[in-house]
Amino acid sequence: MVTTSVGETSGRGMTREEKKVIFASSLGTVFEWYDFYLYGSLAVFIGAAFFSDYPEAARNIFALLAFAAGFLVRPFGALVFGRIGDLVGRKYTFLVTITIMGLSTFLVGVLPGSASWGIIAPVILIALRLLQGLALGGEYGGAATYVAEHAPNDRRGYYTSWIQTTATLGLFLSLIVILVVQNWVGKDAFASWGWRVPFIVSFILLGISVWIRLSLSESPAFQRMKEEGKGSKAPLSEAFGQWKNAKIALLALLGLTAGQAVVWYAGQFYSLFFLQNVLKVDGQSVNIMIAIALLIGSGFFVVFGWLSDKIGRKPIIMAGFVLAILTYFPLFNALTYAANPALARAQQTIRATVTAAPGDCTFQFNPVGTAKFNNSCDIATSFLSRSSVPYVIVQGPAGQPATVKVGDTTVTSFNAATAGADAAAKTAAFTHDLNLALQKAGFPLARDPAKVPDAKLDGFIAANPELGLNAATIRAGEKTVTPVADLIKAKLLTAEQAAGATEMPVYSIPNAGAFKMVADPNAVNWPLTIAILTILVIYVTMVYGPIAAILVEMFPTRIRYTGMSLPYHIGNGWFGGLLPATVFAMSAAKGDIYYGLWYPIAVAAMSLVIGLIFVRDTKGVDLHAIE
Repeated sequence: MVTTSVGETSGRGMTREEKKVIFASSLGTVFEWYDFYLYGSLAVFIGAAFFSDYPEAARNIFALLAFAAGFLVRPFGALVFGRIGDLVGRKYTFLVTITIMGLSTFLVGVLPGSASWGIIAPVILIALRLLQGLALGGEYGGAATYVAEHAPNDRRGYYTSWIQTTATLGLFLSLIVILVVQNWVGKDAFASWGWRVPFIVSFILLGISVWIRLSLSESPAFQRMKEEGKGSKAPLSEAFGQWKNAKIALLALLGLTAGQAVVWYAGQFYSLFFLQNVLKVDGQSVNIMIAIALLIGSGFFVVFGWLSDKIGRKPIIMAGFVLAILTYFPLFNALTYAANPALARAQQTIRATVTAAPGDCTFQFNPVGTAKFNNSCDIATSFLSRSSVPYVIVQGPAGQPATVKVGDTTVTSFNAATAGADAAAKTAAFTHDLNLALQKAGFPLARDPAKVPDAKLDGFIAANPELGLNAATIRAGEKTVTPVADLIKAKLLTAEQAAGATEMPVYSIPNAGAFKMVADPNAVNWPLTIAILTILVIYVTMVYGPIAAILVEMFPTRIRYTGMSLPYHIGNGWFGGLLPATVFAMSAAKGDIYYGLWYPIAVAAMSLVIGLIFVRDTKGVDLHAIE
């Protein structure tokens, strides 16, 4: 077996053994990220399967809460498995982490839902999610350290950059598998059981990865450290209890990984959220566009890793921060014009005015989806934010509910906490009237068909006078006679409204159902949208491609696994993981869909300043010489 001696500079090509080390480490990490991303992509279906006893809104909240738990425990996984990796060895530890991740993911795929197992099912689900987060917290540091300790000093950026492709490739793989399974089984079957297939497939990936990793040897740097008796007996206290090492970890967090995380999440995850939830592009199109951008841009991880061996890690990472800071606002503005030009035009000419009593508007920071915002101003601004409508807030008289003015129409909001039994009716009336005002003003809203049972037809016509419907004409037209039990089950009718009937006519009325903001599929500029997404991905590759090399080069071998893992996972799990919730809260507070971008810009600027002043470049350092 050929290995690289610690401190060697190569001037040669990659050996067969080194290729095997990189392939095995990267492949396993791809599969770990694939497992981790599946949950986020399929949260809606998971919520329906495991939280079916709750209303849809609460169901989604619990599903997202379980997703957030995986992010929050990542730093603890870094501590647990980092310590084991520095005490026992790199190879053993990331064999354990990938096994935990793979088995947890597989079990999510076969775990019976709450309809079968009751409360036990969601409890087990959350436990599995926590195990996934812990395993991921240990996996990345182990893989990056293992590859770095096999690499020659002058090619470490290039070698470790292959590990940096794994998060993007894992996301790409998860999107592709989901799209393939959706097209294979159909949307209805996918919602019922097909969403489980991508989780179950991970068991095959686990087997391949474990088999390959079992054939690897321990890293030469770790072996040499053990032979020389220089290993740490207490990696945690040495890494974070001694200021000389704790200071390095703090600089790594604030000067590197915090900024890297927000650029990464903004470029790969928030851009997906922005397209789908803010610009209202259909989910399948968004997944395809993101997948194409990832396919085009992912090669730059290796390009910038290679370049970091030539000019240094720090200049490339700092340049990525600068580009993100300077261009995020114009790029996301351009994304709006490319993906939903009708919405872009409406936002330029129409602005809602929210008039609210002092103290009625709050900051809607809701990272795990459990907080309730019941004030009349919060209800109004939350609705406008979700609908991508710009607005200003002006102060109104005390004690009065908030109002929303769009054009020449004013709609009055309500306080959900005091609405009592009328809350549902007031919500329906508020959303109907405000959507109607927005549509009239020029926002790209469409209406689904409405299915109306005969017993509710007259009330429906009275509640929607803008449609100009005639009850006699509708009743004389096409109808579907449906069992009342089915209508009650579908929540189209109550038992009281059925009035003892066993069947009832149901009318399908086009363009009369729920409003929805839409991006016209024929107006989406696919080439421009993909080009913008690719630029955002390239920023990701600049800050992320060299990050593994500089982190492992900052810490001595005896505490390297522990030392580099914690700042990495705090940066990515917390600074990055909280980005969507923070951006939404900031945008809702300001009434501007772009205002939340100040969060990644501010964090990237912090890392730029601290990184430029306090973080030294580590290109070419001898890992064994670090003390």
